[in-house]
Formats: sequence, structure tokens, C-alpha cells
Amino acid sequence: MSIVVVSGTGTEIGKTVVTAAVAAAAVAAGRTVAVLKPAQTGLAPAERGDADEVVRLSGAKTAAELARYPEPLAPDTAARRAGMAPVGPERVAEAARALAEEHDLVLVEGAGGLLVRFDQDGHTLADVARLLGAPVLVVVPAGLGTLNSTALTAEALRARGIEQLGVVVGSWPAAPDLAARCNLADLPEAAGAPLLGAVPEGSGALDPAAFRAAAGGWLAPVLGGTWDADGFADGARALPQEAGA
Repeated sequence: MSIVVVSGTGTEIGKTVVTAAVAAAAVAAGRTVAVLKPAQTGLAPAERGDADEVVRLSGAKTAAELARYPEPLAPDTAARRAGMAPVGPERVAEAARALAEEHDLVLVEGAGGLLVRFDQDGHTLADVARLLGAPVLVVVPAGLGTLNSTALTAEALRARGIEQLGVVVGSWPAAPDLAARCNLADLPEAAGAPLLGAVPEGSGALDPAAFRAAAGGWLAPVLGGTWDADGFADGARALPQEAGA
């Protein structure tokens, strides 16, 4: 895979940290990595964006951002309110292909969920993935409600003929509740795709060296890591007994 699109079931669920973990694992394997953020919203021009944060944490080679809008809204809404041009899927796909000519891996991180609008014509990150013929890695929350949003995202991908690479839990809690533990088994069923990792909550606050050293342990081998879904689930199920011992 030379281009992977990273999406999610919503906002603030860990897409940037998961993107950084995938990038870190690829860098550790000797691959050159570029991170493309089509539309960054909610930041001033001088602030560090998501692509910059991925590079900082992972050691990736290149951060690229196509547009930045000041208000923390969906890209289409933010562009319209700012009186700025939106970013269409063709421009995103063109930029991703150009980066792929100079890097071994390009990670395209979306904003919000899969079907958040990029422009007034209703184009979304799904259109970018379709144009690129790239698989989509879906980042999901751990707890109650995630199965429905995961299933809806998977259904939208299937309806468009887009490959879903798998799902990664973007912020695995230190003390998972019953719903989170059960979801480890249920998420692959809801997604119709494998569970490919779980990133511990708070990982984005780690020192970059510590983040890079740990990232491979959060991701399955297909993403360049060593994480084992069955072993992780067994450990999560054992937590209540261990806590009460």
C-alpha cells in the first residue's frame, strides 16, 4: 500500500494519534512517510496542524496541508463562512499521488467522519479514496455507541466499492468498562473488517521518542506492528478479576 486514507466514525476520537502511530511504525521499518491533511479547521495560521503533529510524534518525512480554515467546523461550512475556496476531491487525490511519487507511504487524514462534506457539491473523503483506489483505515471510539457508527461507516464504504482496511480503537481507556471490553469482539462484526489495533488514551502526550518506541505495540502486523487482537482481548477480559484479586 502506497496510499492509505485514515477516516473515522466522528471527531475527536484519535485519528491524528492513530495516523501518527501508523507513520511511526512505517518509519521504524525504514519507509519514507508523508502525511496529507486536505482541510485543517479550527486553527490559526501559525498553530501546529494535525499533519505537523503526526510528523512531530512519528518522525515522518513530510507534512502537507491543502487548506486551513479558522473555525472548528466541517470543511465545507468552515470554507463558506471564511469566504475561502473549498478543497475538492480531485485536488486532494492529485496531491496524494504527487507525494506518493517521492514517499513509500502517504497517509491522508480526513476531518471528522467519512461523509463530512468538503464542498458545496457534497464531496467527501470517500470520494478521495475512490479516486485514489486507496483503502480506508477507520478509527473508532472504544465505548458504548461505537458499534452503530462503525457499522454505518462500513456500510457507506461498501456502497461505494471502497476497501476498508480495518478498524483501530483511537483511545483505549486505562480502565475499560464492560461495553469497551465487549466491543473488542463485536467491532470486527460491525465493521465487516478486522480490528487492527488499540492506541492507549493519552498517547499523544508522550514524548516523541517514547511514542515511536511504543507505536508498533499498538498496531497489528498489517500496519507494521506486533499487536495481537486475541491476546489484547484476553487481557482486557482479565482486568476485572485482577483488579479484585
